[in-house]
Amino acid sequence: MKLTFLSNYINHHQLPFSEACFAQLGADYAFIQTSPIEAERLSMGWSRAGEDRPYVHCLYEEEAYCRRLVMESDVLLAGWSDREELIGERLRAGKLTVRISERLYREGQWKAVSPRGLWQKYKDHIRYRNSPVYMLCAGAYVPSDYQLIRAYPGKMFRWGYFPPTVRHGAELWNGKEQETTIQIVWAGRFIPLKHPEYMIRLAHDLKQAGYDYHIHMAGSGEMEERMKQLAKDWQVTDRMTFHGYCPPEQVRKIMEKSHIHVFTSNHLEGWGAVVNEAMNSGCAEVASAQAGAVPWLIENGVNGLIYHNGAYGKMLEAVRFLIDHPTARKDMGRNAYQTIADTWNAENAAARLLYFVRELQEGRVTPAAAGPLSIAPVIRPEKASGGNI
Repeated sequence: MKLTFLSNYINHHQLPFSEACFAQLGADYAFIQTSPIEAERLSMGWSRAGEDRPYVHCLYEEEAYCRRLVMESDVLLAGWSDREELIGERLRAGKLTVRISERLYREGQWKAVSPRGLWQKYKDHIRYRNSPVYMLCAGAYVPSDYQLIRAYPGKMFRWGYFPPTVRHGAELWNGKEQETTIQIVWAGRFIPLKHPEYMIRLAHDLKQAGYDYHIHMAGSGEMEERMKQLAKDWQVTDRMTFHGYCPPEQVRKIMEKSHIHVFTSNHLEGWGAVVNEAMNSGCAEVASAQAGAVPWLIENGVNGLIYHNGAYGKMLEAVRFLIDHPTARKDMGRNAYQTIADTWNAENAAARLLYFVRELQEGRVTPAAAGPLSIAPVIRPEKASGGNI
C-alpha cells in the first residue's frame, strides 16, 4: 500500500506520526510539504530538521513528482494546505482519500449561512459525501461543523496531533515527589485566545490563600511584556518564572518537573498539543473544555479536571483541589501519562490508520473502539463556549 500525506509542513507534531508510518511502509510512505515553515514558528524553537527525512518531498521544489504522488498513491491523507486543487483533482477521479481537519467555523457556526462560504464547502466537501472520502477530526468540535453542512455522514472519526511520546520510568515520579513546592506549568504563545492573564491572577489568588507553589510560563508573544508587568503589579514575580520561547525539548523538561499543567485556551484553539505533552510528562491536567483536544484526551476526574465556559473561578477551584488532594493529583498524573503512552500516541495512531485503510480497500469500515480512529461523536461547541475572567 502506498500512502501519501499532504500537509502544509512537517513539524514536531507531525514528525512522530510520519516516522511511525515510514517504519511500517518504508518507501511506500511519502510526506508532501506544500510550503516552508514560517519564520515566526522557527523563532519559537520549531525545527526544520524533519525536511531532511527521506520520505519528505517539498511541493515547491518537486511539483511534478508530488502531483504524481497525489494521484497515484493508493490513499491520500490530506491535511491542511493551501493547495486544495490537488486534493480536488484526486477526489474528482474517485480515488480513496482520508482528510484531516480542524474546525471549519472556529469563530462561530453562524458563518455557515454565508452563501459564498457554503459554495466553497460544497466544492471541497459536500459533493463528495457519497465518494470514497473519510474525515479524521482533529478536535472534538469538528464533527459538529461538518454535520452542520451535511458532509461526511457516518464517515467522521476521532483524530488529533501526536507529539513525540517519551517513555518514562520511576525517575519521573521520583522527581516530582522530591519537589515539596507545587510546580505549575503553562505553555504557549502569549496571545489573547490562550489567556495567559489567567495565570497571573492564579498566582495572585494562590499567594493570597497561602499556598506553596511556583508557576512556570513557557512561551512568548504579543502579551508577554504586559503579563510581566501585571505580575509586578500583583506582586507575584517571586512565584513565577517567565522562560520565554523554548525548544520543545526544554518545555518537556519543565513539564516533567511539574505537578500540574494548566491549559487556558478558548474555542479558537483547534487542538492544543501541549495537553498531549503535559499528560505524557505526568502532569495532572486542568484544562478548558473549549479547546479541541480536551474532551477527547481528558476524562474528568480520572486523568485531569475540565472546567467549562472559560470560567476563571472554576479553573482556580480545580487547581486548588489538586494542591489540596495530593493523592488525587498523583493518580491523575499517572493516568494522564498512561492515556498518552497506551492510546493517544503516534505509533498507535499510525497502526490504526493503516489497518483502517486496508479495511477500506476491502470494502469495510472498521473503526476503533476508543481513541484515534474511533467514531467521532457530535459535540455542540456552545456546551463549552463563552465566559471570561
